[in-house]
Order: sequence, then structure tokens, then C-alpha cells
Amino acid sequence: MEQPRTSHPRSRQRPQSPLSSQPVASPNALADAPAVYGVRPPARPGRRVPPVVLALRRLPSPRLTGLGGGLFAVVTMLVIGTLDWLLFDGSAVVYGVFFLPVCALTALWVREADLVTAPISVPIAFAVGIVPISGGEGGVGGQVMAVVTSLAVHAGWLYGGTLVAGLITCVRKVRTMARRKPRVRPGPPPVRQ
Repeated sequence: MEQPRTSHPRSRQRPQSPLSSQPVASPNALADAPAVYGVRPPARPGRRVPPVVLALRRLPSPRLTGLGGGLFAVVTMLVIGTLDWLLFDGSAVVYGVFFLPVCALTALWVREADLVTAPISVPIAFAVGIVPISGGEGGVGGQVMAVVTSLAVHAGWLYGGTLVAGLITCVRKVRTMARRKPRVRPGPPPVRQ
């Protein structure tokens, strides 16, 4: 499930009363105001951004919960598995190649609070999506044996996708922890007796 984003606070314009001598705040008052503690951060020098980065910034950036990320991966892999069965006669290579980007997107789109769920949900999605291309016959038992055999034979794709999701979530977690690193104020050293 996608969670709604919190919006940035907007400056509200208050109508100026005839008794008030203060002017109405401009719409850009928040941008014109000095930063916290009256110190404005230095402006970054103008660097040219590569077009690839600009294209990637235009892509959607949903933030899915753990359950939403898992459902996204499962439904996407089930659709890919069904299309693979219909169009490519159940090619495992096509299924595996499409599994890797789904793993990356699941790991990128899950919320920071639910990062641990991405490497857990993508193998489940792989197992659910492989059902149409496993080729089982002979009832439920035959289908289950075909799925287990397909999982064993195509374990390389499964491990690779899980590794992709795990690496992306680890990098995101390290970056989150670095941003939240507590800043130590310099002060007098503690007095020891």
C-alpha cells in the first residue's frame, strides 16, 4: 500500500487588518527567511547534472509499506510469469531477467521503516510468479512438485534477485543512519576527579 506523502508547510497569507502595521508575508517568505539559528548554509556551486540523472529524478518515487512492497512484487511477478507462459512458452531466462528489476524496484520503493521486508518478499514473489511457467501436470501434487523443481533449477535467479534487493536496502539503511547521525557539540571536556 502506498502511504501519502507529507507535504512541506506552506506559508499562509494573513489578510492585513487596518489596525495592524505589519505587512502581509510574501508567498516566498519561507524561502527568504534565514535558516535555523540564523545561519544560512553556503550555496552550492552550480554543477551540471547529467541527463541520465534528470531522467531518473522524473521517475515516480512511491513509498510502499512492507505489505505494499510485497504485494507489488507478488502481483508483478505473477503477471510476468503469466505473460512469459503465454508469449515465450515459459522461458526461465525471460522470467529471471524481469525478476531482477522487480527486485530492485521493490527495494527502492519500500519505506525506510520497512526496509527489512524487501529482501524477504522478493523470494516469495519469485515462488508465486513461477507457478504459471513451472509446467506441472496431474493435479495439485504434480503442480507442487513442478514448482519445487523449478525453484531448485532456477535458484541462481532467485539468489541473484534477493542479493540485489539486499544490497539496495543495505545501502539505503546506511545512508539513512548517516543522515540521522547525532551531531556532537564541542564543549568543555568533562571534569574528572
